[in-house]
Amino acid sequence: MKRPVIVIMRPEMHLDSSIELARSYGFDVVAAPMIELADHRDSNFDWFLQRMLASESMPEPPSKSDIVIFTSANGIRFTLQKIEDSARRGFIQALNRVYVVAIGSKTKKALEKHGIRVSMMPESYSSEGIAEMLHGVDCRTIEVVRSAHGDPALIRSLSGRTGVAVHETVVYKLVLPDDGRQRIMIERALAREINIFAFTSAMTVHNFIATARSMGAEPGIVDALNESVVAAIGPPTARALQGYGVDVDLVPERFTFRDMLDTLTGKT
Repeated sequence: MKRPVIVIMRPEMHLDSSIELARSYGFDVVAAPMIELADHRDSNFDWFLQRMLASESMPEPPSKSDIVIFTSANGIRFTLQKIEDSARRGFIQALNRVYVVAIGSKTKKALEKHGIRVSMMPESYSSEGIAEMLHGVDCRTIEVVRSAHGDPALIRSLSGRTGVAVHETVVYKLVLPDDGRQRIMIERALAREINIFAFTSAMTVHNFIATARSMGAEPGIVDALNESVVAAIGPPTARALQGYGVDVDLVPERFTFRDMLDTLTGKT
């Protein structure tokens, strides 16, 4: 029996492990990164660092719980690499004096690897899940550390709270790689050689469609998607697909790549 062919478009650093995992589920794989991560330091980062290091010197924790939100494991990596070695220990100690929120289990593990305690993690691994979890939590300052393409709904939701200051710092951005594999993927999709498309971020969707558009094939790729199984890792990714006229067949209950594969194979 022929194995179903799944497309994987994750960043290069996650591609090999994702291919191996998908094959262990019984899929043949067509893979090409549709996003790559690049370091970014915005004007808010130094202020964020100052606020955190100032809290580290307080004799007691704040009377109202300050909160720092990390929305990806990559956000932690890009944050720490911006901080000089001499200040990194103090920064980690400062994080351990406030409430640290991890968007999901992978982010939690990455934080703990660096000795950072995680106070809260939403049941739903998403920006919506974080906003819902923090509803009614008493705090005065919320720091959000994430990519340039984070869901704006999180900041809107948090900023709507009276008496709470919300600060966002962007520590990395997502760019479209162009090494030839992306165009080959589009060509194979147009040839109907793909059974399943696994989209793991809204930015992946935009870059996939942009690549097809650059080839003059956007209408054709939308048709190809709608004739296949389309999986979105979470609601923002699903909305991005729907914005291009693509029908989404499934969104896993937990927004991880493994859970997406579980849902595709009926192992939930």
